[in-house]
Amino acid sequence: MGSFQQLAIWVVPVLFAITLHEVAHGWIAGKLGDPTARRLGRLSLNPIKHVDPIGTVVVPLLLFLTGGFIFGWAKPVPVTYENLRNPKRDMALVALAGPGANLAMALFWALLIKLAISLPGLPMAAVLGLIAIGKAGVIINLILMVLNLLPIPPLDGSRVLSGLLPDRYGYQLARIEPYGFVILLLLLVTGVLGSLLWPAVSGMMRGIGGLMGIHSIIGLF
Repeated sequence: MGSFQQLAIWVVPVLFAITLHEVAHGWIAGKLGDPTARRLGRLSLNPIKHVDPIGTVVVPLLLFLTGGFIFGWAKPVPVTYENLRNPKRDMALVALAGPGANLAMALFWALLIKLAISLPGLPMAAVLGLIAIGKAGVIINLILMVLNLLPIPPLDGSRVLSGLLPDRYGYQLARIEPYGFVILLLLLVTGVLGSLLWPAVSGMMRGIGGLMGIHSIIGLF
């Protein structure tokens, strides 16, 4: 399969993964008392509302073309901390919503693979196409979920950890945020990021494959 075909397969799963991740943050924030995302139109499923030119387009494209560990990011959904009913706890719940959405999407794409191989009468070309898109959807969502759970500001995992730590330690963790992107970049170029993420991602792939009865297919990455 050529690079253009592979890119076409990955575009839709990547856009949905990033978009729904951000919408989940804003939706849960609204349920917990903060309407900021809704008022700014960020609860939209239109990917254009969430695209960050660098994080959504340039970085994933470069990593794809160079065979790297694909990840990206969207424009963060704004959350007004003071509007939350229980700010410290609720901020952790808002942070968990994004990775939770990615897990749900990984299960959805795995279900698509299951349906593709189970429904009678589908042309083989359609079956192979759905399997390819479904596999891309599973892998990108699991990567985004595990990546965002790392406790490195500004990733979601740091917000969750801050909600669990005493205030003085949470404050110290938050002070790292201006350096978070540099830390992630160093982890990426040194190969450490892939080493951190891949065991968890591959383990979850095996688990989802076993759950859906498609382990032999979903493991072919």
